Amino acid sequence: MSKIRLTIWSEFVHERRDEIPGRIYPDGMHMQIKRGIECDDFDIRVATLDMPEHGLTDEVLESTDVMTWWGHTAHKLVDDEIAAKVVRRVKQGMGFIALHSAHYSKPFRALMGTDCNLCWRPKNEHAHVWNINPSHPIAKGVPYSFKLDEEEMYGEIFNIPTPDELVFITWWAGGEVFRGGCTFRRQYGKIFYFHPGHETAPSYYNENVLQVIKNAVYWAKPDNAPFVFPTGKKDPEEPIGGE
Repeated sequence: MSKIRLTIWSEFVHERRDEIPGRIYPDGMHMQIKRGIECDDFDIRVATLDMPEHGLTDEVLESTDVMTWWGHTAHKLVDDEIAAKVVRRVKQGMGFIALHSAHYSKPFRALMGTDCNLCWRPKNEHAHVWNINPSHPIAKGVPYSFKLDEEEMYGEIFNIPTPDELVFITWWAGGEVFRGGCTFRRQYGKIFYFHPGHETAPSYYNENVLQVIKNAVYWAKPDNAPFVFPTGKKDPEEPIGGE
């Protein structure tokens, strides 16, 4: 099997600007995700907001099978044209894994067609992540439930289209629940949203969180070359009437 070409994208703003994220992720969340999921099957590159073209040149996009995206404080700084190119690549077959507050990112909102609003509390809280679809490839090796001792509360109502598949639901100490792990398809591309990853919480050191992300990369990789459907004016396959 050829290696999955994975691009891990992150703003890399909080870690360089704010004390707590900088202490938890001194090299950036993207580097911790990379360390946590790298294996012989993945060919990984990282890209950040401050790179030329946000690190997402045409060459990078064309050579990416799956992309993970973490964003929060700088969604508006992502160039509209580059976000549109990401969306176009997803529709062509590139897998897209939206992490935590990437639900508000330009690519994810464009792919969902909604504002992707939700309820939230900034204080880190105790949570249980429930594996409600254990036969799904993204849930492989993930226990029936696992704990997050610290994570930002995201709760319903989450204004997204009805997911194709719901894999994880999270319950919070405050009583809320959240569809925190769900899949979508857009044309040829597979999309997975997964909520852990607040910048002041060490979620990307959690072995179950990392296992989910790793599984999602395998699941989201393109299956095969896109089938080209006919469009525009077309002759009939069978004779029509007296023709």
